[in-house]
Amino acid sequence: MTKAEKVDFAIRTLQKIYPTIPIPLDHKDPYTLLIAVLLSAQSTDVRVNQITPLLFAKADNPYDMVKLSVEEIREIIKPVGLSPMKSKGIHGLSKILIEKYNGVVPSDIALLEEFPAVGHKTASVVVSQAFGIPAFPVDTHIHRLMYRWGFSNGKNVVQTEKDAKRLFAKELWNDLHLQIIWYGREYSPARGWNLDKDIITKTIGRKTVLDDYYKNKKSSQ
Repeated sequence: MTKAEKVDFAIRTLQKIYPTIPIPLDHKDPYTLLIAVLLSAQSTDVRVNQITPLLFAKADNPYDMVKLSVEEIREIIKPVGLSPMKSKGIHGLSKILIEKYNGVVPSDIALLEEFPAVGHKTASVVVSQAFGIPAFPVDTHIHRLMYRWGFSNGKNVVQTEKDAKRLFAKELWNDLHLQIIWYGREYSPARGWNLDKDIITKTIGRKTVLDDYYKNKKSSQ
C-alpha cells in the first residue's frame, strides 16, 4: 500500500466503526467543556464525568465559580488528581473570563492558551467540540496510533499534530481525532493489545511495530 492508500484505509475503517461518535466528556456549553477538559489532564473521562456533576451543581458558569474559594473547588475535584493546580486554574480562568470576556469563552485557540492551566491540547478540544472549528488535539491514543500506523515518527505530540494535519483533510479533523481516540481505547490500547482485533494496525501498521508485537507475544508464551 502507498501512504495515501494507508491513510484512506484508516479513514474508511474508522468511519465504518464509528459512524456516530460519542463525546467523551459530559458538558452543556463551552464553559463546562473547558472545565471538564482541564480536569481530564492525567485522569480518565469516566472519573471526570463522575465529578463534574458535583462541581457544576454548585457552579456551572464563571460567575458562580468565582464565588467558590480555590479550597472549595479543590475539595470537590480531588478524585481526578492534580487538584491544587486544577482548582487554581479553574478559579483563575473563571475570573479572567468575567473580567476580559464578559463570561463568554472565546473560540480562539491562542486566547484560550492564555488562561491558567489551559494548554494547547485543551484549547484545541474546546474549539473543536464546542465551536466546530477544525482542530486536531493529540492525546496519548492518537500519538500512539499515528506511530503504530507509520503516519508519524513518534518524536513528540507537536510533530504528531503537524503530521495529522498534513495527512488528513481539514474537514475530517474534528470527527477523526475522536474516532482515533475511541479506536485506540477499544482496539489498539497500550496495554493488553490484541493485534487480531486491531484491523487497522494489522493491515497498515509500521513493520517494526508488528515485528515487536509478534516477538513480545512469542517470548511471553
